[in-house]
Amino acid sequence: MRGEMLIKPALLHRLCLAATVSVLISNQTVWAEVNTSQNKTPQLSKGVPILAQAPTTEILEVTGVKANPTEKGVEVILQTTSGEKLQLVNRSQGNAYIADIPNAQLRLPNGDTFTFTSPKPVEGISEIIVSNLDANTIRVTVTGEAGLPVVELFDSDEGLILGVLSAAPSQTQATPTPEPEQPAATTDQPIELVVTGQQDSYRVTNAATATKTDTPLRDIPQSIQVIPRQVIEDQRATQLNEALRNVSGVQPSNSAGRTRDRFVIRGFDDFNSVIRDGFKENTSVYRETANIERIEVLKGPASVLFGQLEPGGVINVITKQPQREPFLIMGLEAGSYGFFRPTVDFNSPLNDSKTLRLRVNAAVEISESFRDFDKETSRFFIAPVLAWEIGDRTSLVFDLEYLKDSRPFDRGLVALGDRVAEIPFNRILGEPFDSKEVEDLRIGTRFEHGFNDNWKLRSAFRIVSTQTSSFVTEPGSLDEATGLLSRDFGVDRPTPDETYAFQTDLIGKFKTGAIEHELVIGFDFNRQTNFVDDRRSAPAPAIDIFNPVYLTARPNIESDPFRGLFAADNIGIYIQDQIKLAENLKLLIGGRYDFTNQSFLSIVDGVKFFDISDQAFSPRIGIVYQPITPLSLYASYSRSFAQNFGIQRDNSRIEPERGTQYEVGVRGEFLDGKLIASLAGYQITKTNVATPDPADLNFSIPVGEVRSRGIEFDIAGELAKGWNIIASYAYTDAKITEDNTDNEGNRLNRVPENSASIWTTYELQSGALQGLGMGVGLFFVGERQGDLSNSFTVPGYTRTDAALFYRRDNWNIGLNFKNIFDVNYIESTTSRTSIDAGIPFTVIGSLSVKF
Repeated sequence: MRGEMLIKPALLHRLCLAATVSVLISNQTVWAEVNTSQNKTPQLSKGVPILAQAPTTEILEVTGVKANPTEKGVEVILQTTSGEKLQLVNRSQGNAYIADIPNAQLRLPNGDTFTFTSPKPVEGISEIIVSNLDANTIRVTVTGEAGLPVVELFDSDEGLILGVLSAAPSQTQATPTPEPEQPAATTDQPIELVVTGQQDSYRVTNAATATKTDTPLRDIPQSIQVIPRQVIEDQRATQLNEALRNVSGVQPSNSAGRTRDRFVIRGFDDFNSVIRDGFKENTSVYRETANIERIEVLKGPASVLFGQLEPGGVINVITKQPQREPFLIMGLEAGSYGFFRPTVDFNSPLNDSKTLRLRVNAAVEISESFRDFDKETSRFFIAPVLAWEIGDRTSLVFDLEYLKDSRPFDRGLVALGDRVAEIPFNRILGEPFDSKEVEDLRIGTRFEHGFNDNWKLRSAFRIVSTQTSSFVTEPGSLDEATGLLSRDFGVDRPTPDETYAFQTDLIGKFKTGAIEHELVIGFDFNRQTNFVDDRRSAPAPAIDIFNPVYLTARPNIESDPFRGLFAADNIGIYIQDQIKLAENLKLLIGGRYDFTNQSFLSIVDGVKFFDISDQAFSPRIGIVYQPITPLSLYASYSRSFAQNFGIQRDNSRIEPERGTQYEVGVRGEFLDGKLIASLAGYQITKTNVATPDPADLNFSIPVGEVRSRGIEFDIAGELAKGWNIIASYAYTDAKITEDNTDNEGNRLNRVPENSASIWTTYELQSGALQGLGMGVGLFFVGERQGDLSNSFTVPGYTRTDAALFYRRDNWNIGLNFKNIFDVNYIESTTSRTSIDAGIPFTVIGSLSVKF
């Protein structure tokens, strides 16, 4: 049952009275039978179960392990995603207390296995290890420094706690006396615990984007925010830009006529800022959210792990992976403007041992637009993933994604003077037949092999093929005296874009004396090609923005085609070391060397427009100090690079643009770790920016510099039982600091100085209305400049969203209200004649059922 715990009867089984290490199994139903004696304190007997139950063939997936401090010591939390029956068998070996959990496995949401280690968590305890003993068993080992740890077992309002109190005197454990035939008398009844767990929480404790390893957020010396699946579902976010409203310092950018994802992070705009499962992709489509497990946003330079990027950061979309237990979730969303979207999430093991598993996510979407003409958007998406556990330490994953998307092409509104023109927000200045169709196919594999508990090899390969065709009306310039907007027609026949990417990492843990290391040595290769095939253009009639007259038929464009091939190759070699100098002092150091080449060749006449090769080294160093366990203070330095296309008068190349960031921050965990907050201050400087050469405007000189500095605050988690929150604030001062044009001193476009968001939900936890809840959100974006010339200003806005939902058993019914007060606002800008209007008041109803 959601939101409540039933305990019958209460049981307290104590073995000692010192510092406590506890193992909490959350979000599951636990049946436990405990043997006790009322007349004496039970001794830990080798080979004798303290906690046991009837075996089960179901495999419990533990998807996270976290250590939380308590007044007595520390508790280790094993987090799961679905209810399971648990059996736990305890024994001792020397100074080690050992608890085996049969029919359970440690697995991240993406299917990777992991091991949790906590050296010297409390005085008297030298180490806690939680790891997979084999393919069907988790082992918890707690080792005492001077003697055998002793145990207490008791129930709590959080779950089942198995506590280890400081090591017993050595004489009490030197020769333990096994009594397998005569266990202590059973005088109490079994404990039944029904626990809600964390599956509907906004709190995420670990992320992989910052280090390419599963690392606690508290140990990362760089700003990183995670949007879990629950936020995406609660807000009914069917596009990335809707989900990313919850993250400080991230704003939508040039959408290419409302047809693709692109974002500004900390003031810097980058087409390649969105990656998928760690792979950069050359794609020009709105990414599907149906199979997204979570979104990780790493802010600041990320070139040390991902190569050529702008210094603002990277957005990593993590997809859903097969689970061990079968389920089927069928969903339906419907709402304003003809919105209709059925979805399916199917998961099933394919063999009895559950080592071969399949998961398929699919979605179909049909909708119209609030813009004129009621043009239809249609989308079909399917993503099967097959996971195979070849052995205890070896796994292989095959995944495929197919997306077909057809939607109107719409450049939006225009600027008049220093403001957005006062014309209806639904007015289209293109033509009724403007459209873009994209067919996107991704095929990938991921292989992982562990040589032992400390070293493993991980390799992945992915192919992405995108076919794009379009007929568009592109705006030119506006005659502000007459209101006439010049335009051109553009035709793009089906053109393939392809990406081939390979990554391999060797990950190892070792010690040098008392210092612990987690080393990543990696290599990656990425090749992107874009065939510009049969692209044609022709003049289009001008249109009056105040009194538009549209064509009745699509014209036949017969101009000479333009054909070309764009190719980009990148090879990177990197090394990173996460160093634990002490339990509360961690150092992260890494570096990467890249070899890059970009070229563009005309297929018609063989002319090579450019052929650019560069090499670059990108370092990163950061330190984390934790004065108390829930609080982390960090500082870091990192660099990025991006190739420069400028040519100087002597025909020499301009060196790549370089981004340099200094960042300091604090990250805290509150309310027993249920609420995570972070505060960061940073300064990023991008140098070597190409600007026009005053002596000859056909050439460039590398004198440009851009600087962004700011403060960001993010918070996410659970304020109380059933009350979730995710909120952010960003102050961003991004401007051109050096230039040889009039732009020097201008603010960067699309970047508000102030922005903030808050979204919170509350769900009743008991009573006749248990499962009923509501949510409300405010999204504020301040005034922005529309272009780099700062020739027009986009006003700020506050958008209000809300939700009502009812969750009971396996049913979920909801209503979402977006832009309740029907505020006219601007989403983003590309130029003076390409301005995206935000959505008006919209209602979406949803229904899902899990079988």
